Amino acid sequence: MNWLLVIAGAMVGAPLRYATDRMVQLRHDTVFPWGTFAVNVTGCLVLGLLTGAASAGAASAHLQLLLGTGLCGALTTYSTFSYETLRLTETGAGFYAAANAIASVAAGLGAAFAGVWFAQTWWA
Repeated sequence: MNWLLVIAGAMVGAPLRYATDRMVQLRHDTVFPWGTFAVNVTGCLVLGLLTGAASAGAASAHLQLLLGTGLCGALTTYSTFSYETLRLTETGAGFYAAANAIASVAAGLGAAFAGVWFAQTWWA
């Protein structure tokens, strides 16, 4: 049963990641990987909300598998973030590479903390 929840979440997360990445990136005329940045920060926010909800007793283990492991696991991508940062460095866009690394970590952590705070405040 658990693996079906993970698969169901991933079936939504993977195409959502691709579609979001394409839509966001098409709106920006820059080498900065805005699409990957957007899905990763969004995934951090969702995981933060889910973690806060779980700690408040409002999210079941099944919901955590569906949304956390399945959806967010397929939506977010550390490997693409790493590849795009490396590609920026190799093409001489060192400033964008550094900005991507710093902003992705800072925004991702900020989104996760904000999600936990919001969920705990909501369900407290």
